[in-house]
Amino acid sequence: MDISLVIPLLNEVESLQELSDWIDKVMSENKLSYELILIDDGSSDGSWQKILELKKTNSSIKGVKFRRNYGKSAALHVGFQMAVGDVVVTMDADLQDNPEEVPEMRRMIIEDGLDLVSGWKKKRYDPFLSKNLPSKLFNWAARRLSGIKLHDFNCGLKAYRLSVVKGIEVFGEMHRYIPVLAKGSGFTKIGEKVVQHQERKYGVTKFGIERFINGFLDLFTVTFVTRFGKRPMHIFGTLGSLVFFLGFLSLLFIGIQKWFFLRHDMHGSLVADNVLFYIALACMVIGSQLFIGGFLGELVSRSSADRNKYQIEEEF
Repeated sequence: MDISLVIPLLNEVESLQELSDWIDKVMSENKLSYELILIDDGSSDGSWQKILELKKTNSSIKGVKFRRNYGKSAALHVGFQMAVGDVVVTMDADLQDNPEEVPEMRRMIIEDGLDLVSGWKKKRYDPFLSKNLPSKLFNWAARRLSGIKLHDFNCGLKAYRLSVVKGIEVFGEMHRYIPVLAKGSGFTKIGEKVVQHQERKYGVTKFGIERFINGFLDLFTVTFVTRFGKRPMHIFGTLGSLVFFLGFLSLLFIGIQKWFFLRHDMHGSLVADNVLFYIALACMVIGSQLFIGGFLGELVSRSSADRNKYQIEEEF
């Protein structure tokens, strides 16, 4: 099969018929075999009934209905497990992503040898202050921390080689950072394509400003997990040792200073009256806690079931 389209949705009953017809038209014109995996993430507006209706006239449709709303990452995880196409494409169900982009994104995967192609909504039809500006700040921070030069991490329109989606685990709210997860798993051939952004035709957006706050928090999480998930002692142990050593040097300085004053019968303040003394103690306590935290993290990591799970590209 050429393409698996994985589309999470929540209360998008109005757009499903048009989206399905549009995708089928594009796939037929380009002579591409496909499956359309629709993940109903706990809709309450009749979306599932619409999916069942669409299935009667389009055998390429597969559907999954969650008992309640679990979030986009959970929907993508289930969709990725079901996908069998050589190229897996994700897009939103609100008609803001253009299916006409899919054949070219597939070509970039198959012919150009990329592992992942991310859409870039260069021209957006969203409010500037509530969406565009926070999105620009978010993407800037993501580029700096991840080292991946993408303009639009949060674009739902992405294409993946099948081995990519089978080799990563999407959890929590990490759908924004699939390129980072992919890079951490060794899929480093990541490209970008400018895609057309459509104005929302039906319904309202399901995301608020809080997604950017959560996005920044998740960015630090995924950066830590991909870099130090199997070696937490390298970060906590290093920081703990550094902070402890600074505290120890401060206490040593205070001790030498006090000894010098006593040796020369000079009047000096009590050690307990010196604010540096308490800063030094705090540094030593915090440093010890960081070191112990890294040690415990190392024990947990070494006892985990996937401690020796590695991405193998090929073998003979």
